[in-house]
Amino acid sequence: MKNQKKTKIKISKMARREEIAGYLFLLPNMIGFFIFTLVPVVWGLLLSLTNYDGFSDAAFVGLANFKKLFRDDYFYTSLRNNIYYSIVSVTLTLLFGLLLAVLLQQKLKGSEVFKTIFFFPQLTSSVAFGVIFMALFRGEGPVNSVLTILGMANPPKWLTSTAWSMTTITIVSIIKNMGYYMVLFLSGLQSVSEELYEAASLDGAGPWKKFKSITLPLLSPTTFLCTVMCIINSFKVFDLVNIMTDGGPGRSSNVLVYRIYQEAFQNYKFGYASAYAVVLFVLVFIVTMIQFQGQKKWVNY
Repeated sequence: MKNQKKTKIKISKMARREEIAGYLFLLPNMIGFFIFTLVPVVWGLLLSLTNYDGFSDAAFVGLANFKKLFRDDYFYTSLRNNIYYSIVSVTLTLLFGLLLAVLLQQKLKGSEVFKTIFFFPQLTSSVAFGVIFMALFRGEGPVNSVLTILGMANPPKWLTSTAWSMTTITIVSIIKNMGYYMVLFLSGLQSVSEELYEAASLDGAGPWKKFKSITLPLLSPTTFLCTVMCIINSFKVFDLVNIMTDGGPGRSSNVLVYRIYQEAFQNYKFGYASAYAVVLFVLVFIVTMIQFQGQKKWVNY
């Protein structure tokens, strides 16, 4: 009995030590989360209730910033641009990423080289990438020169037209990000057993049937992860807008995060900018919760 008690005491001490060690390993991340995430979120929420401008003392204004925001045409323009960007960029980025992953999964000659080529833009800074594509899409740049050679009399004014500026940013974003999601889809495809494809071949299934009945269902957890990440990132777009169009011409390419930047660091309305940030946070949270509820119907774990 004494030996059993000693053994239990030793086990409980070991368990306690392991528990303490686990908390110690978590501590740096928890400190980082507290300092760089939780505190800024709470501080932003408090600022949204003030008229703080960075110079004078903040005065409490209640919900005045939110009332002003929902009457602001600029907010609805930025929101509309953001929704357009999110729908188009998320859909095409994931579609091209999946298509590239499926093609490169076939282990064709040179596939490793193509993986590197398609992933390389993700390693490039958004600033450098934006500058490169500004040169490509300028009025007399290479893109319009090729279109002129192909017979287009009036090529689009990619960056200076209100009709094309948001589309141009979306195109550049797709090119930059599709390689990243290609890698995620490739990792998901690695978990799909080859035996399933072999069995389907014996049953006479063609490539499309295999893709629809095997690949897509088994890839649904990866697809869900990519969709959530891509949608959240689409609402955070800033770099390309700032570098390529500065939100213009007019308001044609302004988005929510860029509008927050303008209100805070150009207009010095930190309280109003914080109200924008709070609304953006709520919007992204709602969209993410809808995704998590919807995934129960189509994700196969």
